[in-house]
Amino acid sequence: MNRSTALLNWTLLLVLVALWGTSFMATAIAVETVDPVAVVFYRLALGAVILSLVVYARGDPLPLEWRTWAGFLVMAIAGNALPFFLISWGQQTIDSGVAGMIMAIMPLLTMVFAHYYVDGETLNRYKLIGFALGITGVVLLLGPVFEGGGREFWSGLAIFTAATCYAVNTILIKRLPRFSPMVGACGVLIMASLIMFPLWLIAGPANNNASQDSMVAVIWLGIAPTGIATIVLFWVVDRAGPTFLSTINYLIPVVAFLCGAWLLAEPVSWLHFVALGAILGGIGITRIRLKPALR
Repeated sequence: MNRSTALLNWTLLLVLVALWGTSFMATAIAVETVDPVAVVFYRLALGAVILSLVVYARGDPLPLEWRTWAGFLVMAIAGNALPFFLISWGQQTIDSGVAGMIMAIMPLLTMVFAHYYVDGETLNRYKLIGFALGITGVVLLLGPVFEGGGREFWSGLAIFTAATCYAVNTILIKRLPRFSPMVGACGVLIMASLIMFPLWLIAGPANNNASQDSMVAVIWLGIAPTGIATIVLFWVVDRAGPTFLSTINYLIPVVAFLCGAWLLAEPVSWLHFVALGAILGGIGITRIRLKPALR
């Protein structure tokens, strides 16, 4: 790989990290005056429009088989509609930086699920140690939240459940029939939008009191972290592969944490740094490969 190719790959990766890492900050601003159901619907609908235009421009037809759309429906629930709502609802009382760090547990949960549901993905001592360390970091974050009880307890649990949804969705992607990546992402966002539409009509009140900042944040969430980021994601995977992409697991929680602390002036304590170190350390340990036994 020459220097210019490597530079472009890292540039694309950092763009993706910036888009996804700042989404927690944008969500915190959005839910200040916009109902979480409305935030999720607008975000998904805008993302679906962007991907539909890209798929149309590429000349890729959307599938017509009902089984394919049934698969899109499952992934839309597990990977978009439900976790997006849980994150938005939870961030009404949980700081964006803390939410971003809790979400970093997702690759560790995926690793555990894959052990049981994906062939060839077996747990070893490094994966178990990494998972234990990562869970310890999440416990450190959620401990003070759970001690307070009430709404904060359920908000913290909602964020953790969202991370679990993403992990489950990763396994579903591996087990469900394969789709063209861009077409599949477009179909999933369309289904997720359709799922949220009736909920928006019922539960999403008119946003007459929505602030300009909140509406800008909602539009940003739909266009950038949902629409554009999906396109960049496939570009990175196509150019550099999934192993290179996995680097984002270290960077996104750091960006989320720093944006919350510096731009939103969220409170920071030594416990947050210890928890972040534990989670990132746990992810790092799981990357250690066992040496093959000598015969």
